[in-house]
Amino acid sequence: MTHTPFGYIIESGQAVIDEPNAERVRMLFREYIKCGSMRGAAKKVGIEKTHSVIGRFLKNRVYVGTEYYPQIVDEDTFAKAQEIRGNNAKSQNRIGTYRPHPKAEIGTFTIGKVAVQYDDPYKQAEYAYSQITEVANE
Repeated sequence: MTHTPFGYIIESGQAVIDEPNAERVRMLFREYIKCGSMRGAAKKVGIEKTHSVIGRFLKNRVYVGTEYYPQIVDEDTFAKAQEIRGNNAKSQNRIGTYRPHPKAEIGTFTIGKVAVQYDDPYKQAEYAYSQITEVANE
């Protein structure tokens, strides 16, 4: 675990709800569902974080509860926030259609023993790469 999520504190090795901040998390989810703006919702509930941090709050499943973290947000509220996040991403053209790259033909290459030609490691590397040759596929 690298950090404790906003809305929790650790006491005697157990995660417990930090009620003042947990209520701000609940309000963040409610406001986001109401207005659809991460920054606007965060500002309204008094959470001064960057857009990306707010986005991480809204997609953090820990808030619906785990074995270690108690539940702060119910599953329906969390699901509705995810639906809005997805719709916003689509409407703002932040999600493209996945198109796999065409399969590249990979040939066979060879390189012999490369003599040291340069003291400069960059020039030596350039020289070494110049010694690579493609083996003809027959």
